[in-house]
Amino acid sequence: MAAALLVTLAASAGCNAGTYDDSGGTKRPSSPKPAAVRLPPRHAGFDCQIGGAYPPPTGVRIVSRDRSASPAPGLYNICYVNAFQAQPEERSSWPADLLLRDAHGEAVVDEDWNEALLDIRTPAKRERVAERVNGWIDGCARKGFDAVEPDNYDSYTRSHRLFTAADATAFMTLLSRHAHARHLAIAQKNTAGLAGVRERAGLDFAVTEECGQYDECGVFAKAFDDRVVDIEYTDAGLRSALAHWGDRLSIVRRDRDVSTPGSKGYVRKAQ
Repeated sequence: MAAALLVTLAASAGCNAGTYDDSGGTKRPSSPKPAAVRLPPRHAGFDCQIGGAYPPPTGVRIVSRDRSASPAPGLYNICYVNAFQAQPEERSSWPADLLLRDAHGEAVVDEDWNEALLDIRTPAKRERVAERVNGWIDGCARKGFDAVEPDNYDSYTRSHRLFTAADATAFMTLLSRHAHARHLAIAQKNTAGLAGVRERAGLDFAVTEECGQYDECGVFAKAFDDRVVDIEYTDAGLRSALAHWGDRLSIVRRDRDVSTPGSKGYVRKAQ
C-alpha cells in the first residue's frame, strides 16, 4: 500500500481538464471538487480472487475480489462489479426495459456466461443503469476497497451492433465520475481497442485477461504507464506475459473459474 501512488483527480473528469457528455462528444468544465484516489503499485504481486476470497499468498500486494467479499487487510484491494451485463441470478431483478433487446424483443445474451446485456443506448437509460451500478460502487467504498473493476466494457462487441463503443465509453464515464467521488480508482477491464480513450472515460489503470496470450500487454502498458494487472489462464500465456512484461506489470496465472485453494481445478502461478 505504501508503494501505491496517491493522486488527485477531478471527481467528474478523471485525468482530463474537462468532461464529456453522455454522447461522448461535447466537452464541458470539470467539477472543481478534487477527490484523492490511490493507484495500484506497478510490478507487484497480484492475485485474482473474484471466484471466492481466501488468505492471499505470500508476496501478494494487490488483490481483486467480488463486491460481495471484504477487502484483504493491508493490501491494495480491487472491487469487481459486473457493470455492463446482468448475471444470471440477478437478471430478474433488472427492469425489463433495461435489458438490451433485439428486433424480436428477445434479450441479447452473452452466450459464454449466460448474461443478458444491459441497455445503455440512450443517456436516460445509461443514467438508470448507472444508478444501480453506482450503488454497488458505494458498497465497495464503504467496505474499504481502493479501486473498482467494472467488467464487460467490451459488451458492445456482443450487442449485435445495437450499441456502440461510444455508448460504452459514455456509460463508463458515469461510473468513473462516481468512483472518483467516492475516492476509488477505477480500472479498464480488457477492451484494448478503447485504451486510447482512457482519459476521456476517466480510467486510472487496467485489469486484463490474457494480454500475454493475445499480445495486447503493450497496448495497456503504454496507455496506463505500466499500471496493469494481468490474469493469464494458460501456461503458454503466462510464459509470454512474463517473457515480455514480467519486469514491468503485475501478472498471475489462474484457472478460468478463479476457484479457491482446495478446489479441484484450482491453479495459481506467479512471477
